[in-house]
Order: sequence, then structure tokens, then C-alpha cells
Amino acid sequence: MNEKYIPLYRKYRPQRLEEVVGQEHIKKALANAIEMNKISHAYLFTGPRGTGKTSTARIFAKSLNCVNGPTVNPCGECENCRDITNSVPMDVIEIDAASNRKVEDAQNILEKVMYAPVNSRYKIYIIDEVHMLSTTAFNALLKTLEEPPKNVIFILATTEVHKVLDTIKSRCQRFDFRRITTDDIVKHLRYISDSEKINITDDALSTIAKNSAGGMRDSIALLDQLSVLGTKDAITTDDINSLLGRISFDVLHCLSDCILASDHAGAVEILEKIYNSGNEPVQILQNLLDYFKNLLVVKNCKSEISIEITQLNELQIKDISKQAEKVETHQIISLCDKCASYIKDLKSTNNPRLWLEIAVIDLANLTENTKLEDLQARLSALEGGGVRAEVYHSAPRPEIPRPVSAPQKKEIYYQTENKNEHPEPLVEEKNFSEPVKAAVKEENHQESSDFSPMPVSKASSGGDILSLWGELLANIQSAPTRALLKQWAKPVKLQADEVVITVKNDMLLGQFVSGSKKAVLQKAVDSLFNQENTNMTIRLPQAGDDIPQGNVTVPKPKPAPVVKTSEPDENENLEDVSAAVEASEDESEDGAEDPSDNSQKAQAFEDIHSDTVNMVMDLFDGKVID
Repeated sequence: MNEKYIPLYRKYRPQRLEEVVGQEHIKKALANAIEMNKISHAYLFTGPRGTGKTSTARIFAKSLNCVNGPTVNPCGECENCRDITNSVPMDVIEIDAASNRKVEDAQNILEKVMYAPVNSRYKIYIIDEVHMLSTTAFNALLKTLEEPPKNVIFILATTEVHKVLDTIKSRCQRFDFRRITTDDIVKHLRYISDSEKINITDDALSTIAKNSAGGMRDSIALLDQLSVLGTKDAITTDDINSLLGRISFDVLHCLSDCILASDHAGAVEILEKIYNSGNEPVQILQNLLDYFKNLLVVKNCKSEISIEITQLNELQIKDISKQAEKVETHQIISLCDKCASYIKDLKSTNNPRLWLEIAVIDLANLTENTKLEDLQARLSALEGGGVRAEVYHSAPRPEIPRPVSAPQKKEIYYQTENKNEHPEPLVEEKNFSEPVKAAVKEENHQESSDFSPMPVSKASSGGDILSLWGELLANIQSAPTRALLKQWAKPVKLQADEVVITVKNDMLLGQFVSGSKKAVLQKAVDSLFNQENTNMTIRLPQAGDDIPQGNVTVPKPKPAPVVKTSEPDENENLEDVSAAVEASEDESEDGAEDPSDNSQKAQAFEDIHSDTVNMVMDLFDGKVID
């Protein structure tokens, strides 16, 4: 009676590598390292809780420090083995990084590292939950961890390896512990149950294994807790559910039947019984969510796979299969989604019972909810995926003969891309003769039936490139800039998809490519083609350029709005005049020139001067005095 009770998870802790449940890849790697005498100076064990990280570290330390070692099978009888088993070794130091995370604790380790082992082959430091160390503590260990003294080994264990510094991980051999499979946990629990004479069913052991999420320590601890229930009757799944606050399969089956049948009254009645049994609202919905997950698996998988995934027996799988025939997959997914949403709400509300009842009633409205969700999805698809029947024109429309007299006018409009803009007339239909009306009707029908996926800018009304060039110059509000372009620039290509303009010298080229004139010219080009960010290229003349010949007629530009300021802004005008003069001087220095060129340059300067003077006169309401 006076003997102290040892919990099962401590009593049945593995003492050799072969006793570790699962983790075959790690056991093989460590065993080979011992046999081949390739012992590293630092190891990093990472993985979920209860998967054997600390136990494996102790076994590895025992294998290295056993008097018969290094050996894969330590004797367990020597002083070193007994000290490690009893957790009182002198040369195997276990440190909990959660409570020793300061830089002072790391420095304390470094001070003792320099001492040789007392009575063992290696001095081994096992640092558990190493991710809890502070950054300064990690940095203090870096150099020693990379090149520790002879016969010193570090074994770091953590459940959150992403919090460990990369500089630490790069200095260690990393071993990732995996979650233990349900079958391996059940086998080990059966071994412990038989050894401890615990009367428990296989279904109950499967429930324990499933509830532990792949952790052996949690499974053994739960089995230890169930062992006090007595040995007269076998421990069943219902006993486990009662102990854990879980709802039995039969109760969940009845509740789900009412939900799938849209029986609100029956669902609320069963809910009241479950709630009055002491179950928490969040736990109720979590159990219901788990049941719907099993229902989804059974409906979409074979029976063999369903049994393995859900860990239900054949009779329970049969009952769920009958339910699955009455419901569609998308409806089950909708139920799971609603359960997860209400679980979040229950965790943040002050009245969980109220929201629990609302959740069950909402879930029981399955048929109407899924119909509404389907309608919403279809409506969203129609709103977001519909294609507007918009008509775009990629070429100028043929001219229609106009009558001399037109007492009445009727306009036929075509749809524009921007609904806020006023639509432009497609063809003006007046009092035409019958053949002309037929041609108009045929053209409108043909254009309305054509559809281009990308809008094309409206073509200009000009007849050739010179007329377009004149319209482009008219769009430039700055008179000096317009005069410079008229005299020193030539169009090569003027189309909506590309504009190519040449200038005669490098100085002007710099101003129109990257200088102050670029934005002005870009704005004029965009205005010409009624679009934005037109592809524009400004360059020097090249061989093969098809430059049109003839005089350019510049329509009278629209007057720019005048903003009255205290001081006139003459910098732009003076800059343009100076640029023109310098360009003229550069051209004259090149050598012999044609006299006609000199006259053209003089005329250009005269035009610029005249436009500048006129602009200043208009701005200040002045006049020229001889």
C-alpha cells in the first residue's frame, strides 16, 4: 500500500530502440549510426507530442554510454543505464527549455560543457522544447553547437521546429517523428491492457486511439484513466464517451435523422436531452460535425476504406450508409460548413445555449437551405459570368448618300462600352430613297451581328495621314510645341494601334522622348484616337521611312482654359523658342546646307515667334508696339 503508484505512460516507456512504437525510419538510422560508429555532435528530434522524441533521446544516450557500448542493445543493468532509466544521470543532462530559456541559462551550459564526462563515454545534453529558447540564448549556443568539445553531444527536441533558428537546424542532424498509426496504438494498448489486466473491448481501444490524434502518451494516459472504472464489466465505447463528454453514436444517429428529414421539433427535443445530460454546446456541435464527416466519407468511399477512416464498426457503417442514400454530397458539405461556422460563434457568445438551438434548427432546414444556396450560386454565375452584347467597330463605316433636304432626322444608336456615356449614332437615317434605306438597314443588321471581344478605338474622320497629322497638331494646346512639331517632326505611321513620329535632331528627340514635351504629345495622340495610353514611338528618321509629302493644314485649335495667376508662366514658351534656336544653330554647324533649308528654318523661327507673341498678347490683353 505504501508503494508509490507509477502512471502507465511512465511504467511502459520504451527502454530500447526496438521497443519504440512506430518510427521505423528513425530507429533504423540511429541503429546504423551506432553500428558504423558515425555519431554526430548534434541531433534535432521534431514531431507531434507523444510520438517518442524524448524517449528515443534517452535510449540513444543509454546506447552510447552503456559499459558494453556503444551498442544498439544497452544492458540496462550497468550504473549508467540505471541512472538514465531513473532520470538521475551525471553525464546525461536533461534541460527543459521552457523554464530555462534565458541567455544566462545558455551561458551556464557553455561553462559546464568544457568539463570532461565523470564516469561515462559521452556527455550528452538533452534540451526539450528547444523552440522556447530566446534568440539570444540560441545565438549563445551557435558556436558551441557547431564545434562542441570532444565527447559532447547535443540532442534537441521540439514540437514546433519552425520556431527554431535556421542556423541551429543547419548544425544538427534532423529526424522527423511521425504520428503513430491507429493500428500500432491499438496493438500497444492491448499489450498494456493484458499486462495490467484491464478488461476493455477492442472498440473501446480503437476509440482511445482515434481520440489521441496519433500520440502514444495521450492514449496510454486515457487508458490509465479508464482502468479505475472497474474490472467486472468490460469497458466500452459508451464509457469512454461518458468520460470524455462525447455523445454516443446512437444519439448522434437519431439527431442526424431528424436533421436530414427537416424535423425541427424532433431535433430540438433530442438536443434538449443531450444538453441536460451535461454536454457543453461547443462539444455537441463538434461531435455532430464529426458525425457528418463520417457520413460524407461513407457516401463517397468503399466500405473497407470507410471503416479504416471513420474507425466505426460494420453495424454503424451500415446505419450511416442508409442515411447517405437520402442526402446528396453537397448537402452534407453544407451541413459541415454550417456546423463549423456555428462552433466559431459559440466560442465568442455570452449565450451559447441560444445559439446552439438556433444552429440545430438551421441545420434541420436542410432542404430549403440547399435550394437557396443553389439559387444564390446560379444567380452569382449569371451576374458575374454573363457577356454583354456590345458592338464595337474596327473600320470606318461606308458613307451613305445624303439627300439635299432633310426636314426630319431619325438617329439609330449603337451601344458603347461605358454605359454612362451618351451613345453615338450608328447611321443617321433621313428621308432617303428606298434603295438607300435598304442599304442602311442591311449595314445596321450586319454591324449589330458582329462582335469583337476587344474594343477598338473609333477611327478618325480624316482621309489620309496628313489630315490626321493636322488634327493631331490641333489637339496640342501649346502653340510653341505645335510649331516645333509642325516644322521639325514628320509622321510615319498614325494608327490607333501604333503611332510613329520622327524628329530631325537629337535635342528635340530628348524633349519628346523623356522631356517635358512627352506628356503633351501623348495627351494629343490619345485625344485623336479617343483612347488611353496609345503606343507611341518618337525617333530619328531612318532609311525606308514612308514620310508623306504635301502641306499640312492645321485646324484652329480649341482655346485652352485661361487661369489667371499673379505671375505669368513664360518658362515653357522661352524654353521652346530657345530649343528651336539651338536646333537651328546645330543644323548650321553641320556644314554646307541647302539655302532652302535656311529659309525653312527662318520661317519656323518666325512662326514660333509669332505664335509666342500672340499667346502673350491674348493672355495679358496686350498689343504689339513698333
